[in-house]
Amino acid sequence: MQPLSRRTIVGEIGFGAWAIGGSWGSVDDDESRSTLREALDAGVTFLDTADVYGDGHSEQVIAQVLAERAEAVTVATKMGRRDEDLDPANWTFEQFSDWLGRSRENLGVDTIDLVQLHCLGRDIYQQDQVWDALDRLVDEDAIRAYGVSVETVDEAMAALQRPGIRTVQVIFNIFRVKPAEEFFAAAQEAGVGVIVRVPLASGLLTGKCDADSQFEDDDHRNFNRDGQAFDIGETFAGVDFGAGLAAVERLEPLVPDDATMAQFALRWILDHDAVSVVIPGARRPSQARDNAAASNLDPLGEHVHAKVREVYDDLVRDQVHDRW
Repeated sequence: MQPLSRRTIVGEIGFGAWAIGGSWGSVDDDESRSTLREALDAGVTFLDTADVYGDGHSEQVIAQVLAERAEAVTVATKMGRRDEDLDPANWTFEQFSDWLGRSRENLGVDTIDLVQLHCLGRDIYQQDQVWDALDRLVDEDAIRAYGVSVETVDEAMAALQRPGIRTVQVIFNIFRVKPAEEFFAAAQEAGVGVIVRVPLASGLLTGKCDADSQFEDDDHRNFNRDGQAFDIGETFAGVDFGAGLAAVERLEPLVPDDATMAQFALRWILDHDAVSVVIPGARRPSQARDNAAASNLDPLGEHVHAKVREVYDDLVRDQVHDRW
């Protein structure tokens, strides 16, 4: 199996399941299940979750929905951040087996399609025992394949030096363009799939936020806005909220008449051939349906991409480009 090395393996729009686990405000499981069903009905075949999303709750909700369905769906999860100190002493076959045993139970499977090391930093790529352990987990059919989720382009490039890695998950969107400058070409050359997360910059690129937007106490867009809980780049893609709003205002005239701002932002990502799948989150069925429909839009064209880059250079670059 070669998951995500080409778009023919999974659909190019997937489903990011962080929001149905927690850290995005209140969660309604019935609505989450309806949202997942809508995504599958719209043709989504790739679901991305993690063992820490709601302490496994996201994995459990996915299992509940997939138990009803007959489609072939690839499910990816992540591991490593249950150890809050990210202690390399815990990066062992035994610890990985323990973490994955819990995820396998949550997902109701014997073998996980794809497991990703969950933003564990650059030093992990020098730890041979980590990759030996992952290879052993493949050999023992606990997982079919493994990859990594990263915070920085530097980490993404380091990951490509490990031959067993099949995928790299990275933040890439209109506000975070750096991966396209070097990493994408290197990933294509290495035959490694690229999973794009935070495609809508935590909702900024939906066009539905404004200066008066308020977020619940348990929504990371409130409690992590300054990076208090985890890497600030995971919240609004690391962009100052006001600057992001100003950038969206300049982008809106570029949106085609038959598209929403969110669909425009997703189409922009899909115009990059190295991207295997993009994983927007959704909390309501209508969001899942609209996200999937972005795949049907025509490519945006060179003129639009040039205008998007102008907005990035003018309003965003100085905040993010050299940080991640």
